[in-house]
Amino acid sequence: MANAPSDDFLHAEQAAQFILERVSVRPRVGLVLGSGLGAVATGLTDAVRIPYEEIPYFPKSTAEGHAGVLVLGTLDSIPLAVMQGRAHLYEGYSPSQIVLPVRALGRMGVRTLVLTNAAGGISPEYSRGALVVLRDHINLQGANPLIGLNDERLGLRHPDMTDAYNAQFRQFVREESERLGGGIFEGVYAAVTGPNFETPAEIHFLRAIGADLVGMSTVSEVIAARHMGTEVLAVSCVTNMAAGITGEKITEEEVLETGERLASKFLALLRAVLPKIEGYLKSRATSD
Repeated sequence: MANAPSDDFLHAEQAAQFILERVSVRPRVGLVLGSGLGAVATGLTDAVRIPYEEIPYFPKSTAEGHAGVLVLGTLDSIPLAVMQGRAHLYEGYSPSQIVLPVRALGRMGVRTLVLTNAAGGISPEYSRGALVVLRDHINLQGANPLIGLNDERLGLRHPDMTDAYNAQFRQFVREESERLGGGIFEGVYAAVTGPNFETPAEIHFLRAIGADLVGMSTVSEVIAARHMGTEVLAVSCVTNMAAGITGEKITEEEVLETGERLASKFLALLRAVLPKIEGYLKSRATSD
């Protein structure tokens, strides 16, 4: 649908303009905070907070541990747009509603998206509290935000996903994590709908097809971001070991508590990685 703006394009544009009219900061990096990680936004200076319900077409966050607030400010002089929480398919939203914020950030000028999530650990190498930078994903949600007529103002009909997760960004994370003295893993994230946690048999299946982690978010956002040409870095926090791995039952309280405990660790890593990402993007812009 190249000749007329789609509702998705128009809604993203209107949301972006609403936000830009209320802040002076012009973010170059967007950050989406998963369950229990909202405290990372407290590190921003000159922050302006806008509840999602005030922004046109933004889906409200109803999940525990998702404040539903967009925070704009700077972190060590780098302008950021930070989403404290996200929407999920299990809340009853459509894929296009879930990715509306990502598209709005893109229309605001964001060209790098850093995604975080709480995930269940499948790989036996992991333990509760591990950080895992994603190198790939498996979409088992039965949904995709690009289904339907394509608006070329958002991106190509068939975007390539070979390098969905920027390899240079992943290297920055590995280097800085090692320098900070906290190891980090790389893994493949499987996205399911939820809201129930998975069964042991489902986890056995996910492990057999190559998944290291499982969660209920992130993949639609990655697809929408890459559709727009936005570079992506994604980090999972292993808040629990998946069903059947340890034999222990999984609770929502466990997920949130672990996410909150990891927030300061992730903020330190973010402070170290963002300047490298900024330098990389500036060098690319100069060479282009």
